[in-house]
Amino acid sequence: MLRIDVPSDGPSNLTFNELQKYSIPAPELGFQAEVNDDVVMLFEDEQQAIDYAHDVDVYAGSIDHTSQEYMIISDMIKAISDDEFVQAYIQS
Repeated sequence: MLRIDVPSDGPSNLTFNELQKYSIPAPELGFQAEVNDDVVMLFEDEQQAIDYAHDVDVYAGSIDHTSQEYMIISDMIKAISDDEFVQAYIQS
């Protein structure tokens, strides 16, 4: 299982409680809240994380690009692309 944290200090200041206000599609294994209310995305593997990033990017194209929801999705995609395991997978 691959766990990718979405930092709460990103542009969206995402917390798990904030995430639940939106209809952002969840990863196949879902979201999890950390003790400090940070958001963790759960995936089977790196390919599933990459596929999810693509899917939410497509979803983001249908919403207002100045909205909080769009900023949250951007932070989620950035967290996936910055993950060391995802980067190693892409390079292999």
